[in-house]
Amino acid sequence: MFSGLCAFPLTPLHQQNFDEKAFIRILARLTDAGVDSLGILGSTGSYAYLSREQRRRVVQVAKAHAGSIPMMVGVGAIATNEVLRLVEDAQEAGADALLLPMMSYQPLSAEEIFAFYEEVCRHVSVPVCLYDNPRTTHVMLADELQGRIAALPAIASIKIPGLPAPQASERVAALRQHLPSRVTLGVSGDAWATAGLQAGCEAWYSVCGGLFPRCSLALVRAIRSGDVAQTAALNEQLAPYGDALIAMVVACE
Repeated sequence: MFSGLCAFPLTPLHQQNFDEKAFIRILARLTDAGVDSLGILGSTGSYAYLSREQRRRVVQVAKAHAGSIPMMVGVGAIATNEVLRLVEDAQEAGADALLLPMMSYQPLSAEEIFAFYEEVCRHVSVPVCLYDNPRTTHVMLADELQGRIAALPAIASIKIPGLPAPQASERVAALRQHLPSRVTLGVSGDAWATAGLQAGCEAWYSVCGGLFPRCSLALVRAIRSGDVAQTAALNEQLAPYGDALIAMVVACE
């Protein structure tokens, strides 16, 4: 579940409503490609802008069309009680794992952040992926705090921001010092996916995988097998996409 390519599809919207038919077409491309897992209602899936009812329906449709591919569902919200309701909805709809960011209107202490994860993990029946993405959540998680959270039995993986090499290797090595060996790391930020995977991340939590699943899956396989030529060729194919992502990040800074 927490290794290989986890493809994050867009949640298509039309006039502020969930476009089920378009979503089913997107899912079909991912299941046909045989991605390792699906990431439903991540940032790519616009989770923060959808109502509870819309989010529940997205998960139901995804489960109905995921086939045998396991599905991780984002359950982020500002209020803990709302997160718990979303956890219940996702688990009832058949989520195989949960993606849990720390979102907050007010700044929080490390103890408050840990207490949030501890409370939510008491109510889950499936594994949880800790979502570390300060660019979107505006919450910074120190390595020591991530280690404390990762020690909770429900935590199975951490989704970390990507970095270019060699910073990626340094980052992965530093964070692993605080983590139980059972907890995997998954790189996000597609422009730096290769660096993250080569640095030892077990998973690629990927927007690109939701758009170009076959090429993304082939890239993961090439990196895993040590096929340098194929890795370079696939990165060349994806270079325009990666360049566009980097330009967007720079423009937002």
